[in-house]
Amino acid sequence: MSGPGGPSAFALPPTRREAVLRQIRDEIVTGVLPAGTVLKDAEVAARLGVSITPVREAIAQLAAEGLIDIAPNRTRRVTEVTQKNALELIDVMSVLACAGFEWGVPNLTASHLERMRERLEEFVDNLRAGNITAATAAGADFSTIVILASGNRELQTHVDLVVARTLRLLAGSAGADIWELWVSGYRETLELLEAGRPADAVGRYRQIYVDYRARVETMLFHPPTRS
Repeated sequence: MSGPGGPSAFALPPTRREAVLRQIRDEIVTGVLPAGTVLKDAEVAARLGVSITPVREAIAQLAAEGLIDIAPNRTRRVTEVTQKNALELIDVMSVLACAGFEWGVPNLTASHLERMRERLEEFVDNLRAGNITAATAAGADFSTIVILASGNRELQTHVDLVVARTLRLLAGSAGADIWELWVSGYRETLELLEAGRPADAVGRYRQIYVDYRARVETMLFHPPTRS
């Protein structure tokens, strides 16, 4: 949710630090780097073909985002996700995103709704193609368009602090039924906005988080049944 969701006139190439940050974050979110993986500067730098400095900077940022734990002995590991942590994260994200959504709805224009429709279509198309990274980014942008419409940049800053961790949880826990929960929720929310029913749209958007929390609570972190 770092951008407004609309196309840019042009895109500057990322700095080396930003490129490394995006790559490592993507590997964590998608599970390429599983929870508990130890990250060593030199090894990551060699694998990505960069110097150690941007790797250290990227790891420091990811630690601030909660994706990497730094132990007292400076060992860096991909953060473990417990059920308690997962549910707390969903609760925090729900409060922030739903507040921003409610505040932004009165300011939505036809252009906003058009961009939300585009993001929703990208979300669905990428899910069908199996591109989870692109799908989660499009899904995040769907909400960001509304949150930015609130004009509250401070809120957006706080949303950005937890969004990568939330996307990691979603990507790691989601089966077809979970994705459908978000697809149908977004679709019905947008239809209510297009029908001029903003209060109902906010309520439907809030329900997505309620339903998602309930599903995560029942499907994650349970040990296998012993025979």
